[in-house]
Amino acid sequence: MAFQQYQAYQNNSVNTASPGELTLMLYNGCLKFIKQANKAIEDKDYETKNEMIKKTQNIVRELMITLDQEAAITKEIMPLYDFVNHALMQANIKNNVDQLEQARAIIQDFRDTWKEVIKQERIRQHGQGVKA
Repeated sequence: MAFQQYQAYQNNSVNTASPGELTLMLYNGCLKFIKQANKAIEDKDYETKNEMIKKTQNIVRELMITLDQEAAITKEIMPLYDFVNHALMQANIKNNVDQLEQARAIIQDFRDTWKEVIKQERIRQHGQGVKA
């Protein structure tokens, strides 16, 4: 029963989130999966490592696809996403935690920046900040 309620809450959170909040959720998902992949490498659980890195790569690809190709910032962001994707691939092939850390650091920066953008937008709209 509790799991069904949690699952309903999760579905409702995604269905009612703004595009900005959905992007933040994607970044948070990346960070969660990278952390799990890192632990799996340490535990020599290569099947889980592969699964977690593939989930992260899927999110990164989705973020790449949804970039506005007309926006000037896209030319700066796309190479970073390419780098993250390459680092994830190398981490997966070589069980390399350093490559995983490089990917995590970039995603963390994107997430932190995006979180601040959402906060500033809420302040602009509502005149006060709400923690994201």
